[in-house]
Amino acid sequence: MAKKEVKKVVDLGHGVGRRKTAIARVHLREGEGKIIVNGRDVDAYFGSPMLTFIVKQPLQATDTVTKFDMLINVVGGGPSGQAGAIRHGISRALVSHDEAYRPVLHANGFMTRDSRMVERKKYGQPGARRKFQFSKR
Repeated sequence: MAKKEVKKVVDLGHGVGRRKTAIARVHLREGEGKIIVNGRDVDAYFGSPMLTFIVKQPLQATDTVTKFDMLINVVGGGPSGQAGAIRHGISRALVSHDEAYRPVLHANGFMTRDSRMVERKKYGQPGARRKFQFSKR
Protein backbone atom coordinates (compact mmCIF):
# COMPACT_ATOMS: atom_id res chain seq x y z
CA MET A 1 0.00 0.00 0.00
CA ALA A 2 1.16 3.49 -0.84
CA LYS A 3 1.28 6.02 1.95
CA LYS A 4 -1.19 8.86 1.78
CA GLU A 5 0.30 12.28 1.25
CA VAL A 6 -0.49 14.45 4.24
CA LYS A 7 -1.26 18.00 3.20
CA LYS A 8 0.19 20.29 5.83
CA VAL A 9 -2.01 23.28 6.66
CA VAL A 10 0.01 26.45 7.00
CA ASP A 11 -1.30 29.46 8.92
CA LEU A 12 -0.51 32.61 6.97
CA GLY A 13 -1.46 34.80 9.92
CA HIS A 14 -2.99 34.66 13.36
CA GLY A 15 -4.97 37.25 15.28
CA VAL A 16 -6.83 37.52 18.58
CA GLY A 17 -9.80 39.87 18.69
CA ARG A 18 -11.79 41.01 21.71
CA ARG A 19 -15.02 42.91 22.33
CA LYS A 20 -17.09 43.09 25.54
CA THR A 21 -16.50 39.62 27.05
CA ALA A 22 -16.02 37.77 23.73
CA ILE A 23 -12.61 36.50 22.59
CA ALA A 24 -11.99 35.29 19.02
CA ARG A 25 -8.90 33.41 17.79
CA VAL A 26 -8.55 33.73 14.01
CA HIS A 27 -6.34 31.54 11.81
CA LEU A 28 -5.73 32.86 8.29
CA ARG A 29 -5.15 30.22 5.61
CA GLU A 30 -4.77 30.03 1.84
CA GLY A 31 -8.16 29.37 0.23
CA GLU A 32 -11.18 30.66 -1.60
CA GLY A 33 -13.07 32.63 1.05
CA LYS A 34 -14.63 30.11 3.46
CA ILE A 35 -15.19 31.38 7.00
CA ILE A 36 -15.69 28.67 9.63
CA VAL A 37 -16.76 29.80 13.12
CA ASN A 38 -16.69 27.13 15.86
CA GLY A 39 -17.00 24.36 13.27
CA ARG A 40 -19.94 25.93 11.39
CA ASP A 41 -20.23 28.24 8.39
CA VAL A 42 -20.42 31.94 9.35
CA ASP A 43 -23.95 32.33 7.89
CA ALA A 44 -25.22 29.29 9.80
CA TYR A 45 -23.47 30.36 13.03
CA PHE A 46 -24.83 33.91 13.20
CA GLY A 47 -28.04 33.63 11.17
CA SER A 48 -28.36 37.42 11.01
CA PRO A 49 -27.12 39.06 7.79
CA MET A 50 -26.06 42.15 9.76
CA LEU A 51 -23.67 40.16 11.96
CA THR A 52 -22.17 38.32 8.97
CA PHE A 53 -21.69 41.72 7.29
CA ILE A 54 -19.78 42.94 10.37
CA VAL A 55 -17.56 39.83 10.26
CA LYS A 56 -16.73 40.29 6.55
CA GLN A 57 -16.02 44.05 6.71
CA PRO A 58 -12.19 43.79 6.97
CA LEU A 59 -12.08 41.40 4.00
CA GLN A 60 -14.21 43.74 1.88
CA ALA A 61 -12.10 46.77 2.85
CA THR A 62 -8.90 45.01 1.72
CA ASP A 63 -10.40 43.20 -1.34
CA THR A 64 -9.43 39.77 0.03
CA VAL A 65 -12.89 38.15 0.22
CA THR A 66 -11.94 35.22 -2.06
CA LYS A 67 -8.23 35.08 -1.20
CA PHE A 68 -8.17 33.51 2.28
CA ASP A 69 -9.98 30.90 4.36
CA MET A 70 -10.63 31.68 8.03
CA LEU A 71 -10.78 29.19 10.87
CA ILE A 72 -12.20 30.96 13.92
CA ASN A 73 -12.75 29.91 17.53
CA VAL A 74 -14.86 32.34 19.55
CA VAL A 75 -15.92 32.10 23.21
CA GLY A 76 -17.85 34.32 25.62
CA GLY A 77 -20.30 37.14 25.16
CA GLY A 78 -23.33 37.25 22.90
CA PRO A 79 -23.73 37.33 19.12
CA SER A 80 -22.98 41.05 18.74
CA GLY A 81 -19.86 40.93 20.90
CA GLN A 82 -18.65 37.80 19.13
CA ALA A 83 -19.10 39.41 15.70
CA GLY A 84 -17.11 42.46 16.84
CA ALA A 85 -14.38 40.25 18.30
CA ILE A 86 -14.14 38.27 15.06
CA ARG A 87 -13.87 41.49 13.02
CA HIS A 88 -11.03 42.67 15.28
CA GLY A 89 -9.29 39.28 15.06
CA ILE A 90 -9.57 39.09 11.25
CA SER A 91 -8.05 42.58 10.99
CA ARG A 92 -5.13 41.60 13.21
CA ALA A 93 -4.60 38.35 11.26
CA LEU A 94 -4.54 40.22 7.93
CA VAL A 95 -1.97 42.69 9.27
CA SER A 96 0.19 39.86 10.65
CA HIS A 97 0.16 38.34 7.14
CA ASP A 98 0.80 41.59 5.25
CA GLU A 99 1.63 44.91 6.93
CA ALA A 100 0.36 46.80 3.84
CA TYR A 101 -3.25 46.22 4.98
CA ARG A 102 -2.77 48.25 8.20
CA PRO A 103 -3.55 51.78 6.86
CA VAL A 104 -6.85 50.71 5.25
CA LEU A 105 -8.00 48.71 8.28
CA HIS A 106 -6.95 51.42 10.73
CA ALA A 107 -8.74 54.12 8.71
CA ASN A 108 -11.97 52.09 8.92
CA GLY A 109 -11.53 51.57 12.69
CA PHE A 110 -11.12 47.78 12.56
CA MET A 111 -7.72 47.74 14.32
CA THR A 112 -9.02 49.49 17.44
CA ARG A 113 -10.38 47.34 20.25
CA ASP A 114 -13.81 48.49 21.41
CA SER A 115 -13.11 48.71 25.14
CA ARG A 116 -16.68 49.39 26.32
CA MET A 117 -17.78 46.93 28.98
CA VAL A 118 -20.93 46.44 31.05
CA GLU A 119 -20.81 48.53 34.23
CA ARG A 120 -20.82 46.42 37.37
CA LYS A 121 -23.77 46.27 39.77
CA LYS A 122 -23.17 48.15 43.04
CA TYR A 123 -24.23 46.90 46.47
CA GLY A 124 -27.32 48.53 47.99
CA GLN A 125 -28.76 49.12 44.51
CA PRO A 126 -30.90 46.97 42.21
CA GLY A 127 -28.58 47.61 39.22
CA ALA A 128 -25.50 49.47 38.09
CA ARG A 129 -27.13 52.92 38.23
CA ARG A 130 -30.72 52.31 39.31
CA LYS A 131 -31.53 53.20 42.91
CA PHE A 132 -34.33 51.86 45.07
CA GLN A 133 -37.36 54.15 45.10
CA PHE A 134 -37.09 56.91 47.70
CA SER A 135 -39.87 57.03 50.27
CA LYS A 136 -40.28 60.18 52.35
CA ARG A 137 -42.71 58.52 54.77
